[in-house]
Amino acid sequence: MNYRIEHDSMGEVKVPADRYWGAQTERSRNNFKAGVGHEEMPDEITRAFGILKKAAALANHDLRPQKMTDEKCRMICTVCDEITSGALSSHFPLVVFQTGSGTQSNMNANEVIANRANEAKGTVLLHPNDDVNMSQSSNDTFPTAMHISAVLSVRESLLPALDTMIATLDRLEHENEDVIKCGRTHLQDATPIRFSQEISGWRSSLTKDRELIERSLEPLYELALGGTAVGTGLNAPAGFDEAVAREVASLTSLPFRTAENKFHALTSKNEMVFSHGALKALAADLWKIANDVRWLASGPRNGLGEIFIPENEPGSSIMPGKVNPTQCEAVTMVAAQVMGNDTTVGLAASQGNFELNVFMPVLAYNYLQSVRLLSDVMHSFEEHCVRGIVANKARMKQNLTDSLMLVTALNPYIGYENAAKTAKLAFREGITLKEACVRLGFLTAEKFDEVFHPEEMV
Repeated sequence: MNYRIEHDSMGEVKVPADRYWGAQTERSRNNFKAGVGHEEMPDEITRAFGILKKAAALANHDLRPQKMTDEKCRMICTVCDEITSGALSSHFPLVVFQTGSGTQSNMNANEVIANRANEAKGTVLLHPNDDVNMSQSSNDTFPTAMHISAVLSVRESLLPALDTMIATLDRLEHENEDVIKCGRTHLQDATPIRFSQEISGWRSSLTKDRELIERSLEPLYELALGGTAVGTGLNAPAGFDEAVAREVASLTSLPFRTAENKFHALTSKNEMVFSHGALKALAADLWKIANDVRWLASGPRNGLGEIFIPENEPGSSIMPGKVNPTQCEAVTMVAAQVMGNDTTVGLAASQGNFELNVFMPVLAYNYLQSVRLLSDVMHSFEEHCVRGIVANKARMKQNLTDSLMLVTALNPYIGYENAAKTAKLAFREGITLKEACVRLGFLTAEKFDEVFHPEEMV
């Protein structure tokens, strides 16, 4: 491999000649090995750095035109556009488990932008610290990248996947309005319910989750940029914080704004905790829905068997013909991972010491992984399972007919205790509710038929 010599305040460093990063990135690459090849800084963070570095250059160009010249601003913006497009992703090699402030990832962005621009110009136009990092600190850029990446990933990936799931459930709800089945509580038979009503519960849960997630994004529109090292804004020109937030808002077409209190913005991560809590709520509801689906599809002969789901692949290496609810299992595993991530997010957010939180990379990593996993698994669950759900109407009718909890319809006529006696006799003797009620003398056969209408119980 060919190398070139880069230098920083600590001296010279050999850097791969075909990479745009510089000395500080290379030091980090050599010093932090945990997660190499598996847990690199998420692409969403890299993209967010491209956005915020462009916004900073534009703001500096307005406020410090003698330092951020037209040419420097233009070249920074050009390289940032390459970063946000993903064209330079191979030049961001650092792992998540590095310095807790994300300093090395900030410098990775600074070095790539400077070296890429200098190569294009054929001269040393940009310095990574003096020009690309102008008016900034790692301590305000990394939390800004966290917020930008969180908002963009939710809006561009998670919400569309959630909308598709909601639309499919809405269709299934309307298709099953005439199907009545046995309801269940505590995994025991309960009073009847329309299958459409059961599905509406799933749909409404996801709709509520969507509302909660949308609300949780509101605090994330606040940006730490402009606080620099400890929140005082040292080395940033007056008005930089508001100007750079306006530029980020313009570049993303989203309502980003400067954080009112930069001391809070640098050290507290409660906005990320709050937002990830909404992701956990979605995970909990998806787990519930996936469990319902696999319970209802259980069988095919010795389970509930009330719905058919798509058969996607063989389910056993030893039992021929077995098909399993694998999409449901994938959903529940993702939900478990998201709940684990929530613990990490909460613990990481608690580690703000004085003027800085030093667990930001792992917090961002877990948040973005949750968004990515939930988005992907919802697409898969909807495409390979939910859209293909079909009611087994015959089995639903049979289970409804056999349900002893239909006796609840008799409460107004024979009372709770006599209804309980009727149900217990029917279960003990293996007879129908009608036979039990008549045998106990609570109603005549004619009166039973007159008042007993399960279809009206929904």
